[in-house]
Amino acid sequence: MPDIKVTGGVKVKTLKNNIKRAYGCTLRVYSGNSNVFASDDATLASIRIKGLKSKGEFTVNGNMLVGNFENKMKEEFGIKVQIASPNNRFLVDNGITLSAAGRL
Repeated sequence: MPDIKVTGGVKVKTLKNNIKRAYGCTLRVYSGNSNVFASDDATLASIRIKGLKSKGEFTVNGNMLVGNFENKMKEEFGIKVQIASPNNRFLVDNGITLSAAGRL
């Protein structure tokens, strides 16, 4: 389970691919705090909520709980994300790890 560094310069499609490849689950990324999916070509910095006082980067690993990952993305970038099953058919429980989400 490799660690993934999440920074503002990462494109949405790159982060989605990295999460899928490393942990097997599907990442849904929304534009800011909306319910509209973000463009795959956008960087996290370009869709983040402006004016946040956070560093805008952190490291993810497979042992991180889904809920903690989703909350960290909200804290660091102001971006709503959700983790879905490997086939993207349903959202997974926030109390399981990212790696476990990839095995559903």
